[in-house]
Amino acid sequence: MATMRLEIVTAERMVYSEDVDMLVAPGIDGQLGILPNHAPLLTALQPGEIRVDKDGEENYMAVSGGFLEVLANRVTILADTAERAEEIDIERAEAAVRRAEERIANRTSDMDLQRAVFSLRRSQARVLAARRRRSRRGDTMAPPRQPS
Repeated sequence: MATMRLEIVTAERMVYSEDVDMLVAPGIDGQLGILPNHAPLLTALQPGEIRVDKDGEENYMAVSGGFLEVLANRVTILADTAERAEEIDIERAEAAVRRAEERIANRTSDMDLQRAVFSLRRSQARVLAARRRRSRRGDTMAPPRQPS
């Protein structure tokens, strides 16, 4: 099966750099599925979950936004932040979701609302990625809550 190179980079580090079979990423207008030999593309990303298929396995990561470029069978994601599912502390991420929900309920201005919604979406993506990894491993837990 054909593969493509995927690199996920933040300002702090190289998060991922491997040949993969497929990628699903949270594009600004919806989910993007990228297969090997995809047409050139440049798009913004929104906070969400990235799914990477490699050798029959699915791996998950959370991103808080950034840009995705497809060029010459190489996908580069320049992410504001990115975490592999196994790096996410799910209890901490769930606490961040609760804090963001409280800030939304008690907002004092439109700017506060925008920041709180962004924080909520980022935290929900982290929780979703971490829960998917656990459920894939067979851990028992509630099904993931979809980001809104």
